[in-house]
Amino acid sequence: MTEQDGPILNIIGEKVALGPHRRDLLPLYTRWLNDFEVVRNLAMGMHPMTLDAEGEWYERAKMDPHTFLIYAREPLRPIGGTGLHEVNHKHRTAEFGIFLGEKDFWGKGYGTEATRLMLDYAFTGLGLHNVLLRVYSYNVRAQRAYSRAGFREFGRRREAIRIGGRAYDIVYMDCLATEFESPALHRLLPADP
Repeated sequence: MTEQDGPILNIIGEKVALGPHRRDLLPLYTRWLNDFEVVRNLAMGMHPMTLDAEGEWYERAKMDPHTFLIYAREPLRPIGGTGLHEVNHKHRTAEFGIFLGEKDFWGKGYGTEATRLMLDYAFTGLGLHNVLLRVYSYNVRAQRAYSRAGFREFGRRREAIRIGGRAYDIVYMDCLATEFESPALHRLLPADP
C-alpha cells in the first residue's frame, strides 16, 4: 500500500475509523501532546514533549497490537489515539485509554464512537470480558461519552489527583462483554450452524 492509496483502516464506524499509528505523523502526535488542554486529562501529565521522545514512544507502540490512531471519516483526518493496556487474556481484562488531539472534534460524538469501536475490538475481536478505565472527576464530558459508549461507574479514588492546588477524584468505570452489543465487528463472526 502506498500513501496515495490512503491510510490503513482496521475498524470502521460511521464517524470514525481506527488504524495503525504512522511514523510520518510523529510531528502531529508531538503537537497534540504539547497542548496542555489536551494532556491535562491524561495520566502522562503536563510537560513538554520532544519529537525524539515521541519517536521513542512510537518504537514501543508499533509493537503493541492494541493501540490505534483515530481518524475522522469525513474528511479522512487523524484526530487522536486510543488503546487497550494491561491486556490479560487469562482473566479476559484490559484497561482502556483515549484522547482526541484535534479539539475541533471535541463534543461531537467522535470520542464516544471511538470508545464503542474499541469496546467492540476488546469483546468481539479479542474475546475479553471486562474493560476498565480511569477518568478524572473534573472531566465530565468524557464521563458522559464513556457512559453513552457502555461504561458504568463502579467507584472512586477520592482526592487522588492534584491540579493547580486542587484535589479531584479518579473515577473508575468498566464495561462487561455481556452488557455490550457489537456495532461493527459482529459482521466478521461466523454464522451460527
